Amino acid sequence: MKVLITGANGQLGKDLVQVFGQDSHHEIYAFGRDKLDITDADQCSHVVSSLRPDVVIHSASYTAVDQAESDIEGAYRVNADGTRNVVVAAERAGSRFCYISTDYVFDGTSSVPYREYDNTNPQSVYGQSKRAGEVLVQSLSSRFYIVRTSWVYGIYGSNFVKTMLKLGKEKSALKVVDDQVGSPTYTLDLSRFLLELTATEKYGLYHASNQGQCSWYEFAKAIFEESGLEVEVNPCATKDFPRPAPRPGFSLLDSLAIRTNGFTELRPWREALKDFLKRLEDGQS
Repeated sequence: MKVLITGANGQLGKDLVQVFGQDSHHEIYAFGRDKLDITDADQCSHVVSSLRPDVVIHSASYTAVDQAESDIEGAYRVNADGTRNVVVAAERAGSRFCYISTDYVFDGTSSVPYREYDNTNPQSVYGQSKRAGEVLVQSLSSRFYIVRTSWVYGIYGSNFVKTMLKLGKEKSALKVVDDQVGSPTYTLDLSRFLLELTATEKYGLYHASNQGQCSWYEFAKAIFEESGLEVEVNPCATKDFPRPAPRPGFSLLDSLAIRTNGFTELRPWREALKDFLKRLEDGQS
């Protein structure tokens, strides 16, 4: 199967290339922003039509959440227009299309986990632009998977786990917000699910994050406990760290579609964290 991956140099993209590449049945075509400008419709059309992949996994995204508040056009140019360019090219080539989305499409006011077909109400420009991408995928692709995920971390790039480990070696005490609840997602586990999903014709919306829930404060405590760092972690409120973009207070995703379609749910988040830390310590890539 021919697989084209956008955002291939990103945190998720690199794990996607690795996981899909380990399957001898797949030909991988990996495109970072240096090789494919998704905001260029003609370039997208040329690349996809020449390769004619069986599936396109679109992980390229504008992810600078706070910057997006003042760079509205930039966020929409990538997350909406760029997604449209890739999905139109994929549809013309007869390719299945997999779009990676986010928990930020919800407003975070729920008290129960969000299911795939619950109403969206994004509060940030980032979330609004990603939701726009979802709408375009649903409108323009006849065979799509939209996969929302949350609190992503992995071996490659910057993320919360790496930041905590760095700060934990520099400081004896930290404050971390305790009023935002969700579920961390390990990119390797997400990549393995996408490998399973895109081999099927079970199209539609999916929520994919590691099982269980925690606050950022609880996540930080777990990181230090599992890594053996002695750091005092103190809870604080979101208002103590004002940032340009609003964050969902509760963005736990219910993986209902994974269960009803017979897929295996991602493992518990703490188990995934242990494996990540071991991989990081061993210097694996």
